[in-house]
Amino acid sequence: MVCDLMNAGQSASFRKLFDEIGPVDSVGVEERVAKYTTRSIKKAAKLWGLKMAISMVDLTTLEGKDTPGKVASLCRKALRPHEDPGVPPVAAVCVYPSMVRHAKKHVGGTSVKVASVATAFPSGQAPLKTRLGEVRAAVADGADEIDMVINRGAFLEGEFAEVQDEISAVVEACGAATLKVILEVSELETYDNIRAASFLAMEVIREGDFIKTSTGKTSLNATLGNNQVMIEAIRDFYLDTGTAIAMKPAGGIRTAKQALTFLIAVKETLGDAWLNKSRYRFGASSVLNDLVRQIEKEKTGAYQAPYYFSEAAESY
Repeated sequence: MVCDLMNAGQSASFRKLFDEIGPVDSVGVEERVAKYTTRSIKKAAKLWGLKMAISMVDLTTLEGKDTPGKVASLCRKALRPHEDPGVPPVAAVCVYPSMVRHAKKHVGGTSVKVASVATAFPSGQAPLKTRLGEVRAAVADGADEIDMVINRGAFLEGEFAEVQDEISAVVEACGAATLKVILEVSELETYDNIRAASFLAMEVIREGDFIKTSTGKTSLNATLGNNQVMIEAIRDFYLDTGTAIAMKPAGGIRTAKQALTFLIAVKETLGDAWLNKSRYRFGASSVLNDLVRQIEKEKTGAYQAPYYFSEAAESY
């Protein structure tokens, strides 16, 4: 089996964890994801997939210039991505904590959830007390979901108990809100590390909580490869424990074709039980317009010009 090589300086804690969860066959992962791109989905199945992907989108704005008005516009698009009533609303709108109460005004009582990034997103470089306070404030303002970032520095130092203790503290601060744990895969460097971080998070979160690839704020975000490593970890954890953890690839998914390929990966690795917004999400706002555009093409046989659709917010 070909696996990622550990750096010579990695501690015994890494070796022990890799022994417990097993290494990643990097070549095998790349071969599997390459096959997903060769799959072809036609007609009714494609239309179903496009609508399913829309229902899984977390429509997001995370800019310093965000305003209540911009959030209101985002919420309108979330509730009705297209004039066709057959196109479903998205799964959630995701905003900074200061904008949660504004989003809640517009989507509260609907199927669209309010998600908020927290824990000093995207760096996570703030005292734990500050990070937990941010989570509690977002939940108090109405957030249904919290997207947190793990302490990557502690993870790379092999301080796994610290990583898990912090995640556990955020779980407690979330209360009934769903938690999405962002690994920031580009900073974890290897598939083995991504698998290890996935297991550390899954061991302390709850059924229905998520593990997530990225903040969308680094050079490398969601890829079919790191998505595959994480959904295989979810599969293995589920087979071992019976606990179903959800998944969210974030950033870098810009076309309907890419989104459908990610859904193929989910179906072939985790099965139909994960093909819903409760167990799979896309942190990829910019893909929404292309998904709608492809639905129009399936219905009419012709592409609409991109400017026909309103602009989505940033991808993350």
